[in-house]
Amino acid sequence: MKLYYFPGACSLAPHMALREAGLNVELEKVDLASKKTETGVDFTTINPKGSVPCLRLDNGEYLTECAVLLQWIADQKPSSGLAPAAGTPERYRLMETLNFIATELHKGFGPLFNPALPDAARKIALENLQGRLGYINQQLAGKQFLMGSGFTVADCYLATVLGWAGFMKIDLSPWPNLGAYLGRVMARPAVQATMKAEGLG
Repeated sequence: MKLYYFPGACSLAPHMALREAGLNVELEKVDLASKKTETGVDFTTINPKGSVPCLRLDNGEYLTECAVLLQWIADQKPSSGLAPAAGTPERYRLMETLNFIATELHKGFGPLFNPALPDAARKIALENLQGRLGYINQQLAGKQFLMGSGFTVADCYLATVLGWAGFMKIDLSPWPNLGAYLGRVMARPAVQATMKAEGLG
């Protein structure tokens, strides 16, 4: 397997999951501005969407989209407990959570990465994001991890997205559960190894 990634981008989530599952993977960094991989390949010939993450499977096929990759990785190593079994009510709850992270949090941060975003639009984006962060803060009340006491791929995704708050200078202190949660996730050995591999820790 090969994971095409950019340090700290949403590709960090499947990278974490691969290490949590104990799966061997080759890494290839992508320059998202030039759309070139570190070996000089035009990344759009690999993923026409031009975005990471992209995972080349052992059969030569490519799989994209963060929430999909996360579930695929978990299903390769069911004993890891990274996702409930397919078809169970618990799995649909995980899918529901992954979809919320993707569409409400991940995409909520998206506009803030644009330096040309007008101040009025930035203010609206931040207000919307604050509401979503408040919701997640409530969901984490009394829990070690997002789905309960066990670490899942949803935590890989949420921790990745919450990590962008520091980059954006968004203060998470109004939501105390988020800071404590992020500390627990980032302390995990597999997560620390992922951060180190991407040059982030």
